[in-house]
Amino acid sequence: MVSEAAQYAQAGAATRIVVVGHADTSGSAKYNVGLSQRRSKAVADALVGMGVDTSTLAVDWKGESEPAVATGDGVKEPLNRRSTISINF
Repeated sequence: MVSEAAQYAQAGAATRIVVVGHADTSGSAKYNVGLSQRRSKAVADALVGMGVDTSTLAVDWKGESEPAVATGDGVKEPLNRRSTISINF
């Protein structure tokens, strides 16, 4: 998926790419902020490694604050462990 995003961004001459990291609620809120930060930076680094221009790249992280699937605290939910990539042309 990351390689497809890199190819798509390069083929269309993307003007802005935003990577946002997320986490589930299985750890502490503080830990999950750091985890989502590391997750988004890993994806951004992979995009750069595939030739995406760093000047178009922005990175953000949300911790457990914006889950894809609403759960209670302490729940392991694979769909909430993700990074999203938004590409603007």
